[in-house]
Amino acid sequence: MSKPVQIGSRRVGEGHPAYVVAEIGINHNGSIETAKRLIDSAVRAGCDAVKFQKRTPELCVPDSQRDKLRETPWGYLTYLDYRYRVELDADAYGEINHYCREKNIAWFASCWDVPSVEFIEQFGPPCYKISSATLTDPDVLRVVRRTGRPIVLSTGMSTMAQIEAAVDLLGREGLILTHCTSTYPCQPSELNLRMIDTLRRRFDVPVGYSGHEVGLMTTVAAATMGACIIERHITLDRAMWGSDQAASVEPGGLERLVRYIRVVESAMGSGVKEVYASEQAVMDRLRRADATASRASSR
Repeated sequence: MSKPVQIGSRRVGEGHPAYVVAEIGINHNGSIETAKRLIDSAVRAGCDAVKFQKRTPELCVPDSQRDKLRETPWGYLTYLDYRYRVELDADAYGEINHYCREKNIAWFASCWDVPSVEFIEQFGPPCYKISSATLTDPDVLRVVRRTGRPIVLSTGMSTMAQIEAAVDLLGREGLILTHCTSTYPCQPSELNLRMIDTLRRRFDVPVGYSGHEVGLMTTVAAATMGACIIERHITLDRAMWGSDQAASVEPGGLERLVRYIRVVESAMGSGVKEVYASEQAVMDRLRRADATASRASSR
């Protein structure tokens, strides 16, 4: 059994309840009020944390994409201007930090470049998420590791060789891997949930699941397979504008998802066979005493 990782007040790993993360990402569309409503949804659902995405646009947007026009709710913008439009500044994150403390829910971020790590570090996050997109960026991996905080490494769109290289660079102390497929939304046939076990056996660290599919059942299946972290994108409305909205879960669905995960966890049991007190009356009514005695004497 791999060693659990401490994230804030929670131990995350085998033998502990799944750490449920509501991925707000950029689904706030640059609005602090929308971000707060999404935080409220996560709190009502009983999530352990919310997660944001932080980028420095001029570092993250490829040169070939910068000047391409994009239709947005704010009119036609270049892709670079759009990326700036949906980024939250220091004042907004300060407000988010205060709001999450007030609501008693943890928050952290996936940082897509070195300055973004340095920016988020001022808020003392309980951990960092390394996105699938930056799994192959050694500069980001090194600066995140230097913070000394727990790391959740997403493995979408990556080969096993690339994952191995990232784990070798990061080390396994305080490391959690999350299996995912980086398609938005992802078809069930490409979710490959058995990779949860494959990653667990290969790296001997806690392994979770970051889902981008439509619906809840396959995410619940990941929890049944022992995923230590369950992460899903959330939205106020899947019809809202934005690239991640269609692969996200609305507030009512989020509440059902967390409830289903907790029911599954309670149903897994210890694996030790026992006769429950609730079975006694049924046994007395349905089982013949002589058959019970005969079986007992034959042992």
